[in-house]
Amino acid sequence: MTGPLLHLIAGARPNFMKLAPLVRALRADGRLSWKLIHTGQHHDQAMSGVFFDELGLPEPDISLDCHGGSHAQLTARIMQAYEPHVIADRPAACLVVGDVDSTLACALTARKLGVPVAHVEAGLRSGDMRMPEEINRRATDAIADWLFTTEPSAAAHLRREGHPDAHIHEVGHVMVDNLLFQLERLDAGDAAASAAEEAAQSALTAAGAAAVTAGRFGVVTLHRPSNVDEPRQLTALMAALGQLAGRLPLLFAVHPRTRARLAALGLKPAPGLHLLPPLPYRPFLALWRRAALVLTDSGGLQEETTALGIPCLTVRDNTERPVTVELGTNLLAGTDAARVLALALRRLDEMEALTGASSGPDATASSPVRRPPLWDGQAAARIVARLAADLRA
Repeated sequence: MTGPLLHLIAGARPNFMKLAPLVRALRADGRLSWKLIHTGQHHDQAMSGVFFDELGLPEPDISLDCHGGSHAQLTARIMQAYEPHVIADRPAACLVVGDVDSTLACALTARKLGVPVAHVEAGLRSGDMRMPEEINRRATDAIADWLFTTEPSAAAHLRREGHPDAHIHEVGHVMVDNLLFQLERLDAGDAAASAAEEAAQSALTAAGAAAVTAGRFGVVTLHRPSNVDEPRQLTALMAALGQLAGRLPLLFAVHPRTRARLAALGLKPAPGLHLLPPLPYRPFLALWRRAALVLTDSGGLQEETTALGIPCLTVRDNTERPVTVELGTNLLAGTDAARVLALALRRLDEMEALTGASSGPDATASSPVRRPPLWDGQAAARIVARLAADLRA
């Protein structure tokens, strides 16, 4: 590869999905050279390795192997491990995505050594400073030279915080780029798509949920400390999910930290609530794309369900992605378990009133999906074009 060198930072599962379109765009553009650096924040095969395979990411050029410990310990270890590579390579820029500890650690390290920083997914704000992600994204934006935003509210936040317009670039969303790319592969029915469908079905069979049909099940993901670390909250949410599962079978893709909390509390799933292991991206997409309802505390799923028009309840008191509520299918449900259950049941009543006995995307295929501006699958190309123009100037 020739041209100015770009460091691409990958740390946790959402990063891999955002970097895959950027790698494709960099290859297609050809004006920049790049190295993929994996910090190791998510290091196990289920949460990391398999994503490189199925997303088409190359093996990392550099693996820092930093994982575990507190936020401070992990951030410090990543900074120490990354610094020698910045000194050795002197990259033209460091590109970070999202809001995990790896994002902030590498941005800080690069900027302190005089290397410009590009932040993809800049400007998102929940307003909740108890969230480590909120601290990471605010601090990263404060030192970034390129602020690539996904929605109008993000650009507005950055302007209010004093960032000049020349640094803010409204480009769309690389997560949606990846979603649409992977959806095409699933719809094409190639060997990889067949393998993804088989993997999804195997997970259902293992969980005793083989009988669910498209549009007649819900999908659940929960991993945020506010939902899973407090025993009373997790117990209440599991009870609410159990009641909802009496109406609609639920497929709960259980994050490792959530599974550990369930085991420690001795919480067992109610009938109809099926616990699945963490799934690779494409098998998981093969499941939730056909769901009647998604319940999640994940930022990414709020956006992806909006892109496909699938009803979503966000089990949080705030969202840094308001466009998914304003223009999409997302409803901010809060964290009170009784309210989450009531809203989920109401959503099911509304869908069944509109579609008869069936619900989900298959039943509403005739309704056009309304996507936010620039969520068209070309965000990565816009980012690469801007960086190539600026770095080669």
